[in-house]
Amino acid sequence: MADLFYLYDESEDTKTRFVSFTAEATRFDLAITTTDRFYGKKLVINIQNGRSAIIGKDDLEEEGYLEFAFNLNEQEAEELKLFLETVI
Repeated sequence: MADLFYLYDESEDTKTRFVSFTAEATRFDLAITTTDRFYGKKLVINIQNGRSAIIGKDDLEEEGYLEFAFNLNEQEAEELKLFLETVI
């Protein structure tokens, strides 16, 4: 086995919120982790499909970001955005 080159290997206490909700288009099961690692942004994980993204307020305004990050259609992304605006 080749030697591994670690870029970092750190532990940190985090806070994770698990939330499940239904919207008109779909159901969301999310884990939202707050950490000091991402400059105030949160790590959002879609538990249903394992897709994740580091999201801040600026990312919510980025056209197509949620669609790409979570493989959503436009309506699903808008519903997710409405929820994330309340927690990010």
